[in-house]
Amino acid sequence: MTVFETARRAAIEVAALGVEQINLVLNHTADNIVAATAALMAANDRDVAAMSPENPMVDRLRLTPERIRAIADDMRSVARLSSPVGEVMEQWTRPNGMTITRRRVPLGVVGVIYEARPNVTFDVFSLCLKTGNVCVLKGGSDAYQTNLAAIEIIHRSLAECDVTCDAALLLGCERSNTEQLLRAVGQVDVVIPRGSASLIRYVRENAQVPVIETGAGVVHTYFDIDGDVDIAAAIVTNAKTRRVSVCNALDCLIIHRSRLGDLPEVCARMAESRVVIYADAESYAALEGCYPAELLQQASEESFGTEFLDYKMAIRTVDSAEQALQHIARYSSGHSEAIVTDNTRTAELFISRVDAACVYVNVSTAFTDGGQFGFGAEIGISTQKLHARGPMALRELTTYKYIITGNGQTRN
Repeated sequence: MTVFETARRAAIEVAALGVEQINLVLNHTADNIVAATAALMAANDRDVAAMSPENPMVDRLRLTPERIRAIADDMRSVARLSSPVGEVMEQWTRPNGMTITRRRVPLGVVGVIYEARPNVTFDVFSLCLKTGNVCVLKGGSDAYQTNLAAIEIIHRSLAECDVTCDAALLLGCERSNTEQLLRAVGQVDVVIPRGSASLIRYVRENAQVPVIETGAGVVHTYFDIDGDVDIAAAIVTNAKTRRVSVCNALDCLIIHRSRLGDLPEVCARMAESRVVIYADAESYAALEGCYPAELLQQASEESFGTEFLDYKMAIRTVDSAEQALQHIARYSSGHSEAIVTDNTRTAELFISRVDAACVYVNVSTAFTDGGQFGFGAEIGISTQKLHARGPMALRELTTYKYIITGNGQTRN
């Protein structure tokens, strides 16, 4: 029996679990995660040691005691949330007396492909179990030792709660495992890639099973003519420097030409984090002499539309909100976009015109996160429009079925 056949068989058992038992597993797993902090750290240290310290992905990969506690807290948060499974979405009665009900049900077997993000192993498990789904996990080689330690904790917790360990399955880190997952027609219901643009493109082009795209984010913030400079400085610095290796990190600041005099103040704190700025001609002139010369470079066309995932940012100068919207329409990946403005009309224009999963007004794009949205955790950030968009959590891991009841109705 293949691992995918095992997952399909386990899906029947997992879908039948009661809410109390699921919550017991999640809370017990959270306790075991904290208790195994030393083991998780040791495994993670081996993965981190194998990665170049200059690689910005080190930040994504590294676990700390604080991050491990946060993972456990997220799992407990998921346990506290109501499960959408079984929810009646709609119900109506036809003239012939039959009643039609649309009810939420699990997707079934969910495959997730991800890179150097060991927390994803726990997040996916918690969200899938809460919604009665089996998860098949394909982590990257960079985090393999950490993922092995994580799945051991999950399997031990499941066994201690008398639930099948096949509720969560970890594939090997070889490319062949990815290929097998993408071809598991009839055994895997959906595959969700979470990682770089190249990973998502590979999955989209090679999958024979349904795919929900997540992850890649080319993120902009537009500083409008009517924007507050203090808000702009705080938002831009936070969105760029909080964690550069995540998909909601800022890649390009768009600034209205009339606000170029405020640009040194907006960018000042980023110099402390050694952010390299790729500035167009006008913004370069505004920053020259005010921003460290070794961190200030002339932008090229390749500077725009790039997801840096590093301490790097582009700047584009525009004449109007309309030009900012045109730039975003050309380069955005549809993930997260922000505007800094006190003009309600301009804000509404931005909201209506920007085609992205998350649109912010005077708020940092760093908040594009399932936990920050109150979802407990997330599978990823969907940048497509079918089935799910934005942070994917419990509801996005369900589909629905129609239930038709009556008293002997037949059709002419």
